[in-house]
Amino acid sequence: MATPPSRAGTKGVPRARREEQILAAATEEFGSRGYAAASLPAVAARVGVTKTLLHQYFGAKQDLYLACLTPVGDRLVAVIRAAVAEGAAAGPSVTAPSAAGPSVAAPPAAAGTPLLVLRAIFTALEGRREAWFLVYETSLPPDSEAARRAAEYRAAVNRLAAEGTAGLLAAAGHEDPLDADALNHVWQGLVATLVRWWIKHPDQSPDAMARRCARLFAVAAALAPATAQGDVPGNVPGGAG
Repeated sequence: MATPPSRAGTKGVPRARREEQILAAATEEFGSRGYAAASLPAVAARVGVTKTLLHQYFGAKQDLYLACLTPVGDRLVAVIRAAVAEGAAAGPSVTAPSAAGPSVAAPPAAAGTPLLVLRAIFTALEGRREAWFLVYETSLPPDSEAARRAAEYRAAVNRLAAEGTAGLLAAAGHEDPLDADALNHVWQGLVATLVRWWIKHPDQSPDAMARRCARLFAVAAALAPATAQGDVPGNVPGGAG
């Protein structure tokens, strides 16, 4: 989602609007290039202001990163938590998007909650898809406030994922903690992979991605062999979060 450079300068632009422009450009710069490689002059050029103005508005590079990270992390954690709660409240009757139409009855909870979570993530990131990487940035200064805050967001997402995947297994009668841990890792890797694929396909809307995921989950469930008693059900494609 490239932000076109602006030549408007600062005159006549309200400060609040200018801050929004800077944060949008900085989020794209940090998300696409990473913290270490991101360039403040490049951010300034995108907006049509000076690097000095960036410092006046947001302080040092770490402070600007934190200003970009906080709304993204807060929103991701909030929408994932809400989607998990919605799936838990709906239970087996939760609906999931399908290729044929807006929604169809989902397989019992196993597919419903993960699809709700994915839809929520895609919707939250639309218009700023690269923001996903701010939470998972590895080049932040280790002792910085930005690194600490990013770690907190990752921990919150991990807790939601762990609770969700363990809950799905428990509902199916499987409570092996190693199964839950493995499924949690698979789920989080799947989410990251789908988001990366989505970023490379900007023509795909959140709804289109949710329907695509529903189709992929359905195919995965159909391909899974019948399992012996005591095994993890083959139609559990993921967890929540």
